Amino acid sequence: MPFVPGAARLAALVVLMFPGPAPAQDVELRSLDGSVTLEGDLLAYDGAYYRLDTVYGPLTVAAEGVACAGPGCPDLTTFVAEARIAGEATLAEGLLPALLAGFAADRGLTLAPPARRAEGEGAGLDHALLRQDGTVAARFTVTPGTSDTGFLALLNGDSDLALTLRPPTDAERRADRAAAPEDPPLGRRVRVIGLDALVPVVAPQNPVDALSLPELAAVAAGEIVNWQDLGGPDAPIALHLMAPEMGLAQAFAAEMLGAEMADPAPGTRLHDSAAALSAAVARDAYALGVTVQSARGAARSLALAGGCGISQAADTDAVKAEDYPLTAPVYLYLAPRRLPQLVRDFLGWTETEAAERIVAGAGYVDQRLTRMPLSRQGVRLANAVAAAGAEVPLSELQRLVSTLGRAERLSATFRFAEGSVELDAPSRAAVARLAAAIERGAFDGRRLVFAGFSDGAGPAAVNLRLSLRRAEAARAAVIAAADSAQPDRVTLALEAFGEAMPMACDDSDWGRAVNRRVEVWLE
Repeated sequence: MPFVPGAARLAALVVLMFPGPAPAQDVELRSLDGSVTLEGDLLAYDGAYYRLDTVYGPLTVAAEGVACAGPGCPDLTTFVAEARIAGEATLAEGLLPALLAGFAADRGLTLAPPARRAEGEGAGLDHALLRQDGTVAARFTVTPGTSDTGFLALLNGDSDLALTLRPPTDAERRADRAAAPEDPPLGRRVRVIGLDALVPVVAPQNPVDALSLPELAAVAAGEIVNWQDLGGPDAPIALHLMAPEMGLAQAFAAEMLGAEMADPAPGTRLHDSAAALSAAVARDAYALGVTVQSARGAARSLALAGGCGISQAADTDAVKAEDYPLTAPVYLYLAPRRLPQLVRDFLGWTETEAAERIVAGAGYVDQRLTRMPLSRQGVRLANAVAAAGAEVPLSELQRLVSTLGRAERLSATFRFAEGSVELDAPSRAAVARLAAAIERGAFDGRRLVFAGFSDGAGPAAVNLRLSLRRAEAARAAVIAAADSAQPDRVTLALEAFGEAMPMACDDSDWGRAVNRRVEVWLE
């Protein structure tokens, strides 16, 4: 926010949060034309804004519009942006440094080799971004651990960012609201920086090709213990799961077993590495494990099948569109305080094409928009016909094909809680990416169709109306995010098909959640 001369400008200064209390020091800020002077105690400086305690109350002033005088003035040329990051070790030690290196190169900086902190300063590494003269522009203090330790550090104020492989638990959400009731909740302070998928894996020679979600849950709970019950040989199942403290294990337990934490079945072999689990399963013809697609290695992943005949594999398109039921986002949760400017720049950069390429290069699924014509989605159409209930007439399926037959489906897909029009975190990330593409003119002269779909629970007429409301909500979110786009350059249309084209069977919570969606089609 630039500093504009004149007393009226003082009323427009916004109150923003800065990290941590700092010793107050007397300073004077003067507008560059000398017409306005502010005096007060400097509370913080974030590399772009001063935060002052003045006779008018706390004020925030852009550094670019003023000159600072007084003993408390920071040295603008040597200011170091600081950020503390805690969370999943696989992300903190793998994907994060790659993203920091890409951001540094984009900004003309250099990422120095990581420095291990001295004894007594806590475990972890310091990643410094250096200016061309060798001085430090930013320092990211990283503490590898688990999703549990990442959320704990964030909630305790010991971290500015948490890298996690699961969303917060109910207890963590309650703790966050109790600590910061006036701030946006955790669900609104999150970035999705990549996608992965939880997959059942077997050895290459295992004859089983697919499992249903209930079957997988029953194996994990110890209720199914023989391959014969899954269409395989008469042999005991050697179950491999990730250790309970790992975020992916917790996400699996919450999704599959209906619990935030669950005890593994007796005899289960636990692993603290997804790659180690995959390698162990690949060596044992009678093993079954749950790992992530990015660490599948030599093991073979199984498709997830439903009782209605619909199955879905964890291919890139299905994961990117969240059509695969066990998509596993990579989350970056933010503390409820203002971060230094260079750190905020890094967070914004994680949504760029350059960052997406790094995410893909690290083995994750990026969120770049892709296209797929309806002609390549014969399986989906076949599933739609096979699973259509008595309340979905042939005319409705014909309308769907007629409307979308000449269009391409974009990977941006929006999903909602049951009976709700509230977007989930990955969907909000999809909103930002689609809005950015509209703003840069990627769809000029084209027509984007927001097509709403529902699960099959309840009357078809009600589901049709609800799917239209969701399409309207998704379109409104994109319009609000693309505030700099010229509205006459692209047409944003609405369609609703209710329960006409399910992506999964409606016989489980997971299947119904996948079916509640808004797809975006490009004409």
